[in-house]
Amino acid sequence: MTARTPFAAAVTGVGLVTAAGVGAKATWHTVTGETTPVGVRHRPELTDLPCDFMYGVDDLDTTEVLGVATQRLMDRFAQLAVVAAREAMADAGLDPGTWDGTRVAVVIGSAHGGLPFYEEQHTALLERGARRVSPKLAPLTVVNSAASSVAMDLGAQGPSLGVATACSSGTVALGTAHQLLRSGACDIAVAGGAESVCSRLLIASACQMKAVSTRRDDPAAACRPFDADRDGFVIGEGAGLLVLERPEHARARGATVRARVAGYGASSDAYAAVAPDPEGRGIERALRAALADAGVGPREIGHVNAHGTSTVVNDRIEAAMLRRVLGDDALVTSTKAMTGHTLGAAGGIETALTVLALESQLVPPTANLDTPDPRIPLEIVRGAARPAPFDWAAKTSLGFGGHNAALVLTRA
Repeated sequence: MTARTPFAAAVTGVGLVTAAGVGAKATWHTVTGETTPVGVRHRPELTDLPCDFMYGVDDLDTTEVLGVATQRLMDRFAQLAVVAAREAMADAGLDPGTWDGTRVAVVIGSAHGGLPFYEEQHTALLERGARRVSPKLAPLTVVNSAASSVAMDLGAQGPSLGVATACSSGTVALGTAHQLLRSGACDIAVAGGAESVCSRLLIASACQMKAVSTRRDDPAAACRPFDADRDGFVIGEGAGLLVLERPEHARARGATVRARVAGYGASSDAYAAVAPDPEGRGIERALRAALADAGVGPREIGHVNAHGTSTVVNDRIEAAMLRRVLGDDALVTSTKAMTGHTLGAAGGIETALTVLALESQLVPPTANLDTPDPRIPLEIVRGAARPAPFDWAAKTSLGFGGHNAALVLTRA
């Protein structure tokens, strides 16, 4: 059997909206330590919960950016997606007024969609009756509304998909876009993830699950991936979208290619609703599949942006898997201490940061990593961003329900 020739989609645009900064440049400067982190803050909506803080995008007025009429037709997670998509499009040098919209796909992942609006409307129903419930509840809160909002904003008329695989949603969305491009179903894909869940209900449940940090006296230091003193993740909001193109399409229009998505793999643990496979075999299968899809050997991976949630079990399982598959030479980081765990948006945001790392040949540090866990057998970058020559990088993601995904990227 003849081996399939690897297909590497061109990354021509990057758009980021995170607690670390509005825009790709602002976010990158923060996660690499060039600017002061915005940190996290206590939220009045979460008062009296064991975890009453989260990462928020506080420097963005979506009404000003999108306009009152447009903004009212979207939940906040979709608003963040549209802002990120517009930046990615501008970065790619694409003009929706001149393209063939039928050849443009939109694939955006989210774990919870418009959950806070559901919560708000449920309160309205209980306290003020059925006539006070918004008729826009369904279109604003379904997971696919970020993809549909971006498609309408850009005039993209190709495949439009909403992906929901918990915390791997953004990575699966990018992998799906990669497959669409490879199949010839489109020439351009706007893909990634978006999430905004400042939800008292959700975070109360996460507290009961003991998944989130309760370090209320020092929220800025609460998220500490791979640290011996970690006690859970901290939720964040944000969006990260990439413009991917078929290589020949990007070449024909003279686009600047920032990096390439070369391989994708996905798997299911089929193990438990919340806990990952204790040996990490599911995420291992996804990573090995992505390496095979890219046609690259494990030892060629120079950098990994890990899932690295800051939970005791997940960090240990993922680290052991990375060591088993890649060895101990790859420079590993988790950027969640700067952005928060943005759930379904995490894969989109962190893949965008991996693109920037490849482009700049600079690996961001893992913030708050004061005392490395001796059970974590990896070369984890901490303290300061580390310059390093590498041609290949990987992004790994794990989600509740055993949804695993991995991407392999290479320099342009």
